[in-house]
Amino acid sequence: MHISARVDYALRALLVLAAAEPGTLVKGDVIASSQGIPAKFCENILTELRRARLVTSQRGAEGGYRLAMDASTMTIGDVLRTIDGPLAEIRGNRLEQAEFPGQAQHLQTVWVAVRAALRSVLDATTLADVASGQYPEIVQQLAASPNAWVSR
Repeated sequence: MHISARVDYALRALLVLAAAEPGTLVKGDVIASSQGIPAKFCENILTELRRARLVTSQRGAEGGYRLAMDASTMTIGDVLRTIDGPLAEIRGNRLEQAEFPGQAQHLQTVWVAVRAALRSVLDATTLADVASGQYPEIVQQLAASPNAWVSR
């Protein structure tokens, strides 16, 4: 799975907001500098997150950003879909619509299983889980596997 810089930066920005006191506004430049995100890129991502209603913003000297919902209800999957679209697709098409000829006819089942595996982690893990380091059982089990940390 490829995780784009946009998704990485969006999640990092949202985690900064999740760690802020409830109702506190955090300026975009503070988010950018605390996470090493280019300021302009960070502002563009925050604008996209605002349009998707994941964050709210307030202008002015006392302005900034805050989460639009509780961090315990916003999943990593929600953010991924907002920034990059569906979790799994083939050449821009939904997996259910994919057709494979001949010897590859059963490949669709593999891709659907991959999507289900992604969902089992990404849709079960909230910003609050990541911010606290207290993950759902499925994430703990998968991350504890000896092969999980080995690049291939």
